[in-house]
Amino acid sequence: MPTQPFLIPSLLILIASIPLAMGVVPRNRVYGIRTCKTLSDDSIWYPANRLGGRALIISCIIYLSISVLIPYDVHTQSNSSVWTIHFISFLLPLAAGIIVTLLYVRKL
Repeated sequence: MPTQPFLIPSLLILIASIPLAMGVVPRNRVYGIRTCKTLSDDSIWYPANRLGGRALIISCIIYLSISVLIPYDVHTQSNSSVWTIHFISFLLPLAAGIIVTLLYVRKL
């Protein structure tokens, strides 16, 4: 499992997303869903960050599930297709979560 190509980034994003999903991160310019709209008002900041944190947690769980179901073996000669599956299963849910969050912020 430690040899999975996106394990460390996925775990770091997962850990960083938990406080956002719990709604305990105050408005700031360093950490969280930072747009002009979210930085302007706490009534927008907290819901946006809760949704964004949950979306990021789900995207990390998707990647971690794929890494368990389709493990990457660094010692195998032709691993490009498995690496591509890992890349897509890391990138697509992450991008989808960010897009969903930004669309939600736009509606607030």
